[in-house]
Amino acid sequence: MLCVLRIIVTPGSDVTPDVSVTYRGWYEVLRSGTFPVGDVTWQYPPGAAFAILSPALLPFLGYATAFFTLCLLCDTLVFGLLLHTGRRPGHSTRGVWVWVTGVAVLGPTVYARYDLMVTAVAVCALLAGTRRPQLLGALAGFGALLKVWPVLLLIGTPRGRATRLSWSAAAATALALLAMVSAVLPGALDFLTAQRDRGTEVESLGALVFHVARHLGWDGAVMFSYGSVEFRGPYVPLVSALALVLSLASFGWLLVWRLKASTFGASTLCDAAFVAVLLFTVTSRVISPQYMIWLVGLAAVCLLLRSSPMTLPAVLVVAACAVTVLEFPLFFSHVTASDWQGVTLLVVRNGLLVAAALTACGRLWRTTVPGPRPRPRAQRQEAAETAGSGDAGAGKEEEYRLLGS
Repeated sequence: MLCVLRIIVTPGSDVTPDVSVTYRGWYEVLRSGTFPVGDVTWQYPPGAAFAILSPALLPFLGYATAFFTLCLLCDTLVFGLLLHTGRRPGHSTRGVWVWVTGVAVLGPTVYARYDLMVTAVAVCALLAGTRRPQLLGALAGFGALLKVWPVLLLIGTPRGRATRLSWSAAAATALALLAMVSAVLPGALDFLTAQRDRGTEVESLGALVFHVARHLGWDGAVMFSYGSVEFRGPYVPLVSALALVLSLASFGWLLVWRLKASTFGASTLCDAAFVAVLLFTVTSRVISPQYMIWLVGLAAVCLLLRSSPMTLPAVLVVAACAVTVLEFPLFFSHVTASDWQGVTLLVVRNGLLVAAALTACGRLWRTTVPGPRPRPRAQRQEAAETAGSGDAGAGKEEEYRLLGS
């Protein structure tokens, strides 16, 4: 909080103009009665209007200070919920440490974006999901209208009644809020087409191709576009298309897992949500620093449960957060210059995320999808006796053949 208020000045780029300039500009447009139509930097679903307008709840503060204060309250809410849940029987406070460490190492970026608010909604949804599937669905539907990804919280709901209640509640909540917002503010769905021509963001996994290619004579450029710093030039559309293919492949894997999974334990709902968001983050053509707070929040909920197998992926995500704060905002100029320091930071950060994703997928599969069923002991003994008699018969036949010759 002291950092975003500029009482303590941290090295690197100032991360607060996104709130004091960009968000504040959208706030004025929304208050005029419409979405930022024609603004290509507006890339959010209609529920984002609630986050952008939320500083109006604290009119006695300036816009930026009110926004930072609301982020502080959301941070405190998540911390309190994790601590309360972690002290229950069968739970652990490991998740609290994941949250505290992850938020701390990510630095002021956490309070300078509205992703912390979305993560708070997601954490509340998962904590309520095991006992109240309808509340899980309603919060996931609300979160999806804020920033889409919370819809992935529903991928791990147990089959049957829980899935029907949570998925129907999510659809009903999302549709009701969409209709309400669309009726009040025109242009609610313009975000669907505003980003179709964007390139590959310099911090993404696919961007590593162009960071290396710049040293080999690639004729492209780095430019600020669609609200982020991107690569533009030859082969960028191809790499962006490949990122989309990887995202579709991830969705296919999740679908196969959903169809094959039969063992839904206490942590499966949270584990599956963590894996799904991790996969789509890694394969996205944009990996902004604030995306890491999504993963920190979901990893924290997973580790509240002692039965969760996501300890190593969670540690890898926290380690990736520590590298993220180095590449942005501390050494972002090296990233945009594609020098050895910037490329090394990206290789390490993205490598940690890839390792976390692969490890998490493997552990989710092993704990929920049954392997080959072992044969009963009687059948194994009978098979062994049959094999033994077959070997004996073969030996006698060989003996008779030798005697005859």
